[in-house]
Amino acid sequence: MVGRSEEVLEALPVAVRDRAAASRFPPWRAEEYAASRTLLRALLREIGEDVAGGPVAAHPSGRPYLPGRPDLGVSLSHSSGWVAAAVGRGRDVGVDVQTPAAVGDRLLRLCCPPADAEALFGMPEARRRREFAWIFTVQEACVKAVGRGLSGRPWNVPVSLGQQTGDWGRVSWCAPRGGEPVPVGCAWNASTPKAS
Repeated sequence: MVGRSEEVLEALPVAVRDRAAASRFPPWRAEEYAASRTLLRALLREIGEDVAGGPVAAHPSGRPYLPGRPDLGVSLSHSSGWVAAAVGRGRDVGVDVQTPAAVGDRLLRLCCPPADAEALFGMPEARRRREFAWIFTVQEACVKAVGRGLSGRPWNVPVSLGQQTGDWGRVSWCAPRGGEPVPVGCAWNASTPKAS
């Protein structure tokens, strides 16, 4: 589930504990923090797993989880006013949302196969930024699904230009390119989440 921070906060009730926790951050970060958790709670209600304002905690690595609900894997992401949330029953999940931004040649070559990197270099800047964001959201979602962020070396996840689904080890992923206003990737692990 993806949404704009301000729209999520206008349309949905914000849990008291999320509003209080968000107050520790600068305003822009507080809005994305509260909105991502509010979106997660709405998604949980939608699938019949309402946690009734209970905590959304984070491991020392930053990975979110629901205390007392090890059967539900959760993931959150935010980027420049956009937020995303994912839930998996009986599996770990990862989600990443990115607003397209400038990308250096080195990062582009690190994250993409050589032929795709060359194709990206040949694109107009705005399209290159957007296409790279689609690739990187998938890479980041995959490493989140296995419990690692950048330390999981997302650039090692093979994603081809324009690819919409795939697998990386025991992780499956999708990039719903036709249905989202900003690049977003979602990944899920075949293994069951461990008790928190």
